[in-house]
Amino acid sequence: MRWDNLFDDLEGQLERELTAEESDLRAEQERHRLGGLTLRSRLMVLSLGPSGAATVRLALTTGHTVIVRATTFGRDWFAADLFTTEETGARTAAGGGSQCVVPLASVAGLLLTADQVERSLGPEVESPSAARLSDRIGLPFVLRDLCRRRASLEIHTPNAVLTGTIDRVGRDHLDLAVHPAGALRRTPNVEHYRVLPLDQMAFIKLV
Repeated sequence: MRWDNLFDDLEGQLERELTAEESDLRAEQERHRLGGLTLRSRLMVLSLGPSGAATVRLALTTGHTVIVRATTFGRDWFAADLFTTEETGARTAAGGGSQCVVPLASVAGLLLTADQVERSLGPEVESPSAARLSDRIGLPFVLRDLCRRRASLEIHTPNAVLTGTIDRVGRDHLDLAVHPAGALRRTPNVEHYRVLPLDQMAFIKLV
């Protein structure tokens, strides 16, 4: 009986040690996974994860706060449905029909609920197969498409909100024909031409 008790004790000790090692390994793997998370991946989990698309409050480098629901992710930007913009205490409803493009570099913070924080830490999700090409597309490509479509835009910068139409896009800047919102891009309507560095664009709304 004494030998049986000894073997039982050894087996129990070995099982506890193996369980502790597995627990430590899982904890280390989870720390490593969390250490590799990016802002983009956390936004993608909230937007494309199994719990469904969520609206998210974003603080931008301009001081604006916007409420959006991301729909498409590129390499350094994402497109979203725009619901609300907030600036210096004012709050403007944009409805669900407005669309915008947000450079990831212009996001100063995510203003999340406790539930959203927990959800955003979940496993990374892949874009739908049809959208995987967009994962590799950079912001200049999107701006060139808006230029080709002659889209009327509202561009938020740290110092101003500009409305107009993109005339051309370079590697690190664009030419914007500034004209009133709702006006066609016609020479008599153009107030001036702004050469705008891309890194000065915090938020782009389609109008």
